[in-house]
Amino acid sequence: MYPGIHNFSEIGKLNKVLLHRLGAEVEGLTPDNFARLLFDDIPYIEQAQKEHDAFAQLLRDNGVEVIYYVDETAKAIADPEVKKAFLNDILSESDLNSQGIREAIFDYLYAMPEKEMVAKIIAGVRKEDIKEFEAKSLSDLVTDDYPFYMDPMPNLYFTRDPGACIGTGLNLHHMSTPARRREVILLQYMYNYNKDFAPEGSQLWYDYNGPHSIEGGDVLVLNKETVAIGLSQRTTAQGIEYFASNVLKNSTFKRVIVFRIPEKRAFMHLDTVFTMVDYDKFTIHPEIEGPLQLFEVTMGADGQLNYKSVTDELSHLLAKVLNVPAVDLIRCGGTDFMAAQREQWNDGSNTLAIAPGTVVTYNRNYVTNDLLDKKGIKVLAIESAELSRGRGGPRCMSCPVNRDDL
Repeated sequence: MYPGIHNFSEIGKLNKVLLHRLGAEVEGLTPDNFARLLFDDIPYIEQAQKEHDAFAQLLRDNGVEVIYYVDETAKAIADPEVKKAFLNDILSESDLNSQGIREAIFDYLYAMPEKEMVAKIIAGVRKEDIKEFEAKSLSDLVTDDYPFYMDPMPNLYFTRDPGACIGTGLNLHHMSTPARRREVILLQYMYNYNKDFAPEGSQLWYDYNGPHSIEGGDVLVLNKETVAIGLSQRTTAQGIEYFASNVLKNSTFKRVIVFRIPEKRAFMHLDTVFTMVDYDKFTIHPEIEGPLQLFEVTMGADGQLNYKSVTDELSHLLAKVLNVPAVDLIRCGGTDFMAAQREQWNDGSNTLAIAPGTVVTYNRNYVTNDLLDKKGIKVLAIESAELSRGRGGPRCMSCPVNRDDL
């Protein structure tokens, strides 16, 4: 068991990781709620669970301690008063405008054991689950044909996004879309009340209650001095500033490198187009290289943030901050434009490094995997026919908690 949060790189040997095994929440997806719940396809749950279990087992086989959202949240809310507070926070973020229905849902969920309650919150509360309630307003009596009182959380298997372990601290992100904001409450209670997960002294770099969005897929810890963040469809400049002011003032980190990437679904987060795979090697999607803008944020002697545009080429900038002679940018799909587009859509750039030069990838991205292999990277490819339907890869599906230092 690896105690506490310790994460100062993207590639140090992975010791502990937080996952979520897909459950009944995926069965709450229909074409009618795709846009609302941020999906454009429906994973077949039985096969998706097999693929996810194989992913988790691969990590264990490589010496990684695997922990799960449901288990760790259940530990955090074992105290009855904490359980009540947690449930009220979830309900407050669930767009319930009816007091009578809210009270009925509270009673329904609170009666469950903690682990069952957390799983049901993630799965969503359907209208058919609440057999009766006392109407206390007109809203209680007005009905529609939408099947849920509380939406499911099908995106939670992408555990990278609600938070990020950075150094010896944690970000609790204000997610860009309402569909994902309740996910962070689970992590918030882990941080506050589960001391196996976050021992006393674990810093909080970003507070969920902040008004500006930032998501974990945009956050890459390059080394003890440098964090890279994507300014993207889901992460705002104001969110980056809030994070930078905290982490640069209270840690070993000296700079935040900001990548401005196109705001489109295919490039949703920085890690969908750019990941670190070795001391001096990165995957990159070739379509971002042209429009990419870079900025550097540092902390001045007066305690104020300093900002500057970076005119240096990306490869030169990375080599400088990593203190290596040069870096190799390995293009997703290589020189084949169609392969690059196809494999980036299926997260060919979204690799999870579990040690320097050893990465987990989706097997369907065979062009990129072959390029990585030829560059000396050990590629551990997993089945992904159903997992990939959610538009996220191995890095998206994992929240590293503890890594060895480089």
